Amino acid sequence: MIPFVDLKAQYASIKDEVNAAIQHVLDTCQFTLGAEVAKFEEEFAAYSGAKIGIGVNSGTSALHLALLAAGVGRGDEVITTPFTFMATVSAIDYCGARARFVDINPRTLNIDPARIEQAITPRTKVIMPVHLHGQTADMDPILEIARRHKLLVVEDAAQAHGAEYKGRRAGSMGDMACFSFYPGKNLGAYGEGGLVATGNPEFARTIRMLRDWGAEKKYHHVLKGYNYRLEGIQGAILRVKLRYLERWTEARRAAAARYDRGLADSGVTTPHAEAYNRHVYHIYAIRTKQRAAWQDALQAQGIQTGIHYPFPVHLLPAFADLGYKVGDFPLAEAAANEVLSLPMFPELTAEQCETVCRAVRGLAGASLAAAS
Repeated sequence: MIPFVDLKAQYASIKDEVNAAIQHVLDTCQFTLGAEVAKFEEEFAAYSGAKIGIGVNSGTSALHLALLAAGVGRGDEVITTPFTFMATVSAIDYCGARARFVDINPRTLNIDPARIEQAITPRTKVIMPVHLHGQTADMDPILEIARRHKLLVVEDAAQAHGAEYKGRRAGSMGDMACFSFYPGKNLGAYGEGGLVATGNPEFARTIRMLRDWGAEKKYHHVLKGYNYRLEGIQGAILRVKLRYLERWTEARRAAAARYDRGLADSGVTTPHAEAYNRHVYHIYAIRTKQRAAWQDALQAQGIQTGIHYPFPVHLLPAFADLGYKVGDFPLAEAAANEVLSLPMFPELTAEQCETVCRAVRGLAGASLAAAS
């Protein structure tokens, strides 16, 4: 079996360091926030090219608090993409605001900057691009539009640790950026975790208070806050793993290059990486109109796959109240019907990549033969 993700292989390679880091937290009893979290905040902010990092308990919490710090509230609108995980839109909803969607670029699957301006209304407060699958959105035009309309930009960088746009790291371009450390992410905790990166000290101060019950200091509650603190053990684990992130990223990129070569001229639509971007391949998603059949066939051959994501957010029952319908964002809808994520993790071997490519090419060939 070729797994979709192999977290056990990664843990085995760093087991002694991780166990020692956990033991240190147990010995110091700094279980919530504490020195390990503070050090990780500094180290990850530096890695991402940001001045300040604020650790929280999940990527969703990071998005929620970043929007609150940006002043988003009831009646406001946040522009984002419908082709994302629902947490992006849930965070907007938590603030009492409304998501206003913009369709995607069909090549990159990221939000299309050319469509953003027509979605801006007097209620718009924030543009929130999602760096999907490990490739940043086209940030220069997004930032220019935001400046012209006096809007803030919050990067949803949950899948983009270490990704770069024209030499700038994800997390360093917007007013704030939000990361997830869910276990399967390129940099994953052994549980939940998230972080807001920013260069704005006032945003950072607000988020630090909001994550800890709105307290400026113990029992001095300035804001109506939340229990969104990052645990000390997760901070310690993430510090260990951050030291390996670049090595793991290059391994992912090498695996993606093997897939690209192995599927070239097969008729399969593979991920498009812009030449000026550094794609970190959290997900390697191909596209096929026979997705269900291909997924079943690959599983039968011992190859696990995933779908990211089978439904665009505007068509999820949970967000029916937004009033969107089928056909409103046809490019996102088409992608949701066709994307199929192949196995992708740093320990993926050349032989495993070859096996996957051989199986996918066989399915593509059979589809072409049936159509002719």
